[in-house]
Amino acid sequence: MADDVFKALADPTRRRILDELTERDGQTLFEICTRLVTKHGLGLSRQAISQHLAVLESAGLVLSRRQGRYKFHDLNTEPLDRIATRWLRPDPPENTP
Repeated sequence: MADDVFKALADPTRRRILDELTERDGQTLFEICTRLVTKHGLGLSRQAISQHLAVLESAGLVLSRRQGRYKFHDLNTEPLDRIATRWLRPDPPENTP
């Protein structure tokens, strides 16, 4: 699972998608594409962004939900939390006299 997360984070476009979802969660594909063009100058096709979202979804970093005709994408930070805590050591016990 961690390998999928690192693979997903390796691409700068996918990191920008996550940045946009951090700023405003629950966006449609159209909204994500629009924000990437206007804020970052990325002129990628909807199909290319959709493929990036699929990689993020398979890594568990993005969750999608359907509501009527629309598909919304939400950021899921749980995989990042698992990776971060994997190498964190608990505080050492205090020495008591």
